[in-house]
Amino acid sequence: MEFIDGGVTAAKGFRAAGICAGFKKGKKDMSMITSDVPFQLAGTFTTNLVKAAPVVWDRKIVDGYGTAQAVVMNSGYANACTGKAGDEACRLSAEAAAQELGIRPEQVLLASTGVIGMALPIETIREGIETMVPLLSDTRGAASAAAEGIMTTDTVRKECCVEFELSGRKVTLGGMTKGAGMIHPNMGTMLCLLTTDAAIDHKLAQKALLSAVRDSFNMISVDGDMSTNDTCLLMANGLAGNDRIESVSEDYRIFADAVLTVTKTLARAMAKDGEGAHALLEVKVQGASSKEQAAALAKSVIESNLVKTAIAGHDANWGRIICAMGYSGATFAEDKVDLDFMSKAGTVPIARSGVTTGFDEGLATKILSEDEITAVIDIHEGDQEATAWGCDLTHDYITINADYRS
Repeated sequence: MEFIDGGVTAAKGFRAAGICAGFKKGKKDMSMITSDVPFQLAGTFTTNLVKAAPVVWDRKIVDGYGTAQAVVMNSGYANACTGKAGDEACRLSAEAAAQELGIRPEQVLLASTGVIGMALPIETIREGIETMVPLLSDTRGAASAAAEGIMTTDTVRKECCVEFELSGRKVTLGGMTKGAGMIHPNMGTMLCLLTTDAAIDHKLAQKALLSAVRDSFNMISVDGDMSTNDTCLLMANGLAGNDRIESVSEDYRIFADAVLTVTKTLARAMAKDGEGAHALLEVKVQGASSKEQAAALAKSVIESNLVKTAIAGHDANWGRIICAMGYSGATFAEDKVDLDFMSKAGTVPIARSGVTTGFDEGLATKILSEDEITAVIDIHEGDQEATAWGCDLTHDYITINADYRS
């Protein structure tokens, strides 16, 4: 597998566009992805009881059809908590795209992100679709424009692409995601679109996506708030010409590994770009007796506001990490815990067997002052491990969210 410079247009047959439609002043705020042929579809969505209208629309297509041919996305308006008007906006949006593209409305997926509770202006959607269709392109620039069109408080585009071989054919998998705040997923991420020219059965694509999401997007947290709009879609149009994957074979395992690689890369980028964040915090728990135990411990640490603020202050207040582990719901022996901090500035052993090593505070502060920090925790119970990603919590987070609508 090889990383290449690309996004959602890198796979054969996919085209994209991103424009400033007018939802947000002076910024790209609407995007589209299409395929030259219908694609096999997999998806996973928010587990929040309050679900945005496009989430409900997409779930019906994923569960009822398993195929589609286009996705229309907007930022600025979430189309959540909008009642029957929100459902109607979805229907009209899909019909508008279907008419322009010459496909059926049930072949059009939808995704929205932005302010909850505001009605989606359908005329702006229609005009945006009419503008984007002639702009659809398979260029690298088109992929980046689409990635930019779904950004809200994100400070950077988030894209990733890999190439690999299936049954002797070159296959490409590209993706884009958005999300910097309201990130505490239990499914996928706020918005993630994955495109591939691999030929694979719908059910196996779904299996690969769910497996990847468990170890990528479900292992990140920025602020503990789960969105109403979380949507992660995998689209496979088969144009690479590989032998269609119809069983859990070696080709399936290669494909699933590629999906995991891309989603992990995108998830890590989301955590690093957390609202107001200055540093990425990666927590690796090893020596666990089960993967579930390791995951629970790692996530509890990256979700702790006390840990996050300690990282913001470059303070090796390691007791907060042990404390967060203690209320994770997973059991472990405190007197077996080893903890190290590491970054580009070096590595410092912080605790051994649950007590301080008497570490050099100056070195620890230097290590914690980098923009990417890793905490390695060994609980010495087994050979299972898990990694979670979060970020520090700064004053800027409050500023961004206090002024979000203004």
